[in-house]
Formats: sequence, C-alpha cells, structure tokens
Amino acid sequence: MVHQVLYRALVSTKWLAESVRAGKLGPGLRVLDASWYSPGTREARKEYLERHVPGASFFDIEECRNAASPYEMMLPSEADFAHYVGRLGISNQTHVVVYDGDHLGSFYAPRVWWMFRVFGHRTVSVLNGGFRNWLKEGHPVTSEPSRPEPANFEATLDRSLLKTYEQVLENLESKRFQLVDARSQGRYLGTEPEPDAVGLDPGHIRGSVNMPFVDFLTEDGFEKSPEELRALFEAKKVNLAQPLIATCRKGVTACHIALAAYLCGKPDVAVYDGSWFEWFHRAPPETRVSQWQRGKA
Repeated sequence: MVHQVLYRALVSTKWLAESVRAGKLGPGLRVLDASWYSPGTREARKEYLERHVPGASFFDIEECRNAASPYEMMLPSEADFAHYVGRLGISNQTHVVVYDGDHLGSFYAPRVWWMFRVFGHRTVSVLNGGFRNWLKEGHPVTSEPSRPEPANFEATLDRSLLKTYEQVLENLESKRFQLVDARSQGRYLGTEPEPDAVGLDPGHIRGSVNMPFVDFLTEDGFEKSPEELRALFEAKKVNLAQPLIATCRKGVTACHIALAAYLCGKPDVAVYDGSWFEWFHRAPPETRVSQWQRGKA
C-alpha cells in the first residue's frame, strides 16, 4: 500500500463545538446534517428544522441522487452533485463535516463522506458520535435554517472508489477484489427480510464476506479504535493490504466499511453503488446466495 497522509476522517464533538463557538463556520468550514429515516418512522427534515448544530445545512440524500435510476440511492452525476453542494456553500476549499441523527450514532453520514470523496473532495470528515452525542454532551442547537452563500464546486469522479454491476460480476471470476457486505447477518444469510422492500428477497452476492456495520460502532455511538477495527477485519480474514469492494443493500452502510478501513490506513475501498438491490434484480440466479423461502411470513 502506498503511504500517504490521510485527511482526518473523524472530528470530535468537542472540536466542532469549539469551532462553532469560535465563529469558524463559513466558506472554509461547513457542517451538513445528512439524516435519513425509513418512511413512516422519523422525519429527518422536520427534525432538522426543530434543532440542529448551529450553522449546519440539511443534506437531502433523496435530492442528491440519480432519481432516474431504477435502483436505490445511486450516485448523481458530477454536474448534479457539484450544483447541489455548491448551493450549500461548499467549494473545493471547504472542510466539510457530516453528521446524522440516527440512534446508532452514525448511519447516513459515512455515505455522504464517501460521496464527497468519490467526487474528488478529500477534506471531509464525519462527526464522531453523531448528533446523538452532540445532544448528550449538551452542545448548542438551533432551529434557525442555514442560508450559506452559494459557492463553486467542481466534481471529478474518482472511478477507483466506485464499482459497477459489470465490474462486480467480472470479479466473481477474477477475484481481484475481496467483497464485504455490511448488512446484518440475517439479511446477508437470507433468514430475515429486507426492511421496507417489495419484491426484494434477502441474501448475498456469492463469495462475499459479512461484516455488519454496527460492529464498527461502540454502544455509545462512536467509531471503534483503529486497533479494534483491524481486529474485526482480521477475524473475518479480510486483508486490508489487498483490494476491497464494500456492498450492502443500496450502497449506504457499505460506506461504513470504507470508513472503517480508512481509519485503519486503507483509503482505497471501492463501494458497489447498486449493491444487493441491483444485484438481486440483474444478476444470474447462481450468483445469489440465500436461505430465504418464498412465501414465508
């Protein structure tokens, strides 16, 4: 692995609170609330309007995606991403800090972290502990929406961090990349249903290894230490010195694998954006492994 200086993937709630207090938020430092919840549970934008980190803008993952794709949460084009984040006051010189309000501490924030990186932006960090710990520690919140001055952002897709259906299919034969699935064991095995899914059986891509993303987080919602993360990869016989593709259901929690590997010094994990949702609908049946029994309750 080529040694390179990695930008800090995590910032602490204390660091961000001090930055807010010192008035450092602006063109050089922007904060994004990237919360998203399953329909019928919580309302992310409503919660943002009620309380958020002072100066934070709402990053709507539903708006910043390829809405024309038949698959879930696919990346937008370079131009669409650049336009979207530019409207949030983000330029190529901005340090971006992303958080979400999930009870786990982090859920969608790593996806947005990866999106910036796949579009060529390296100065991006996840708020370690998320909004859950920001509140728990008593840091300030506001209901005032952020209205940043628009900025110019130029996006350049880094194809080394993104894998397509065709590339993953080819990899089944070449085995150039290790393939790691971030979903729960039950969904990976096919013993539990895919939540909120119609016409999508659980299961996994043949040859993939299961590393549930929740294992990367502590009970308090923080990222585990690099030493603990390395031990998790080692326990699954995933070699961080070798190429790695992360997958899940729709390319979201796969980004937790990319983040965990990054914290271990491996910045080149690629994400299969279509993930299981695309694979289930496109791949040959013999490449899908599942214990699911059709028609079962």
